[in-house]
Amino acid sequence: MPHNPTGRARLGLALLLALLTVLGPLNIDMYLPAFPEISADLGANASQVQLSLTTCLVGLAVGQVVIGPISDARGRRGPLLLCIALFVLASALCALAPNTAVLVLGRFLQGFTASAGVVLSRAVVRDVFDGAALTRFFALIMVVVAVAPMVAPVVGGGVLLLPSATWRSIFWTLALLGAVIVLVVALRLPETLPAERRIPSTLAGSLRTMGVLLRDRRYLGYTLIVGLLHGGSFAYVAGTPFVYQDLYGVSPQVFGFLFGVNGIAIILGSAAVGRLSERFGERSLLGLAVAVAVGATAVVLATAFLQGPLVLLVVPIFVYMTCMGMVLTGSFALAMEGQENRAGSASSLLGALPMIIGAAVAPMVGLDETTAIPMGLLLFGSSVLGLLVMLTMTRPPAKAVVPESDPRP
Repeated sequence: MPHNPTGRARLGLALLLALLTVLGPLNIDMYLPAFPEISADLGANASQVQLSLTTCLVGLAVGQVVIGPISDARGRRGPLLLCIALFVLASALCALAPNTAVLVLGRFLQGFTASAGVVLSRAVVRDVFDGAALTRFFALIMVVVAVAPMVAPVVGGGVLLLPSATWRSIFWTLALLGAVIVLVVALRLPETLPAERRIPSTLAGSLRTMGVLLRDRRYLGYTLIVGLLHGGSFAYVAGTPFVYQDLYGVSPQVFGFLFGVNGIAIILGSAAVGRLSERFGERSLLGLAVAVAVGATAVVLATAFLQGPLVLLVVPIFVYMTCMGMVLTGSFALAMEGQENRAGSASSLLGALPMIIGAAVAPMVGLDETTAIPMGLLLFGSSVLGLLVMLTMTRPPAKAVVPESDPRP
């Protein structure tokens, strides 16, 4: 594939990358409306069904760490085709699951194999694009990531409305989607990582590559910023259903509307980076977004302490989510700069570390169910830490000053 393709080639690649990116979010959320039916059909309690979601997230995190380095050694196309083909089989296993144990296993395998779409779509972007085009394509990926979780439960609910459909139909739908992706990748995606840029695949080599990335101060800084802001968003996702509905008496319908609006905020933030980065510079725009996020979450925390009106939660959280969209897009682009020979590994850490941090943050929201303070503290704390990382770990290296030679004899 040519570097920085244009015209129809760029449009085709954009559509393919969107298809790959959407697989992970759809895989996570599409079956959520079927939880009660799964519980009744398999004779399981709610926590057992919930475990299938947890194992899917674990599979996504582990898969990114494993598949990224493999793709740096073997190329992008082969591992992607293999993983998505295995995703089809894992989806079929879930659809045929006779009990929750098999469902939980199938969900882990689904998460592990679906992670290839997440991590390798970013690696392909890094292989093919640079500069402003790189930022714009990362913005596209983040828009897809923002929209898919909002759409996935609706799609799953729509599947359940079909005649004779059951919860198993959702997993057959995912299997069909995986088969379509395999076909499209086989026909339309060439290899994007030339053989001369590949890194030999050994455990020691993978560990060395990860070590190089973790010692890269700027890469680690941008990765931590993504993780911290993503962690804050998990506090929002886990906290607002309780805070809005139980503390403020919001109906489920209004809550769903407010949740969807914040998805739009992420889209706006991602789109803003794509349009404004050339004018203001990616790092300056990112710093502004993190600083505004600190201010917005300070309002959330103050409202939680003072038990202020709902609007003083809704508006600053919308601002925060807009900033998060900017941060995710800008940080991904800046972190991947200079990682041409390690794009798969760099992409895997970028995806896995934020997920791990976010998964650790979410349960903390429930430390006190009588107040919104835990959610406010986590939102504010993650934003402040993100700003500190931005100021201390992401400065570009100073350029060496070469003294002019004395022209005199």
